[in-house]
Amino acid sequence: MHPGVKYTLGRVAIFVIVAATLWPLRLDPLLTLMIALLVSMAASYFLLKKWRDQTSDAIAHGAEKRRAEKERLRAALAGDDEG
Repeated sequence: MHPGVKYTLGRVAIFVIVAATLWPLRLDPLLTLMIALLVSMAASYFLLKKWRDQTSDAIAHGAEKRRAEKERLRAALAGDDEG
C-alpha cells in the first residue's frame, strides 16, 4: 500500500476515534468535530511520523523520476540521444 494512503487512513482513523470519544459528552456537534479535528491533528503529528516521512520520501522519489524522464525526453528531442 502506498505510504500516502496509509498516512491518510491513519489521520482519518485518529479523527474518528477522538470524535467517538468526545461524542458522549453531549457537546454541540460542531464543537465536538472541531475539537476532534484539532486533537487529531496534534496526535497524528506525533503518532504518524514514520508514515509521514515515508510519504514525503515517496513524493520526492516520484518527482525525481519525473525530472529524470523529462530530461531524457528533452535530450532525445534535441538529438542528443545516445541510443
